[in-house]
Amino acid sequence: MSGFNLQEMMQQAKQQAEMLQKKMEQTVVEASAGGGSVTVKMDGRKQLLGIVIDPEAVKAGDVEMLQDLVMAAINEATRKVDAAMKSSLGGMLGGLGGLL
Repeated sequence: MSGFNLQEMMQQAKQQAEMLQKKMEQTVVEASAGGGSVTVKMDGRKQLLGIVIDPEAVKAGDVEMLQDLVMAAINEATRKVDAAMKSSLGGMLGGLGGLL
């Protein structure tokens, strides 16, 4: 045989998938919008862990602006998670010899 062991490769893939799952659970990003008026925390599974809204943003009474700030902060956190996971996944897949 040429050293190609499918069972071994499958085991490696399973281990890497488990490592990625742990990484996703442990990764936490924070993003804000409106100069810190709205701050969100999100984990690597893209689950919101918390939202903090500056009371001054509420006092303004502009609900549409506040909604836009919340959406912007969530979208930025999502981008940060994607970047962190892409970086982690790229490093892990490098060990599979370019088969994927």
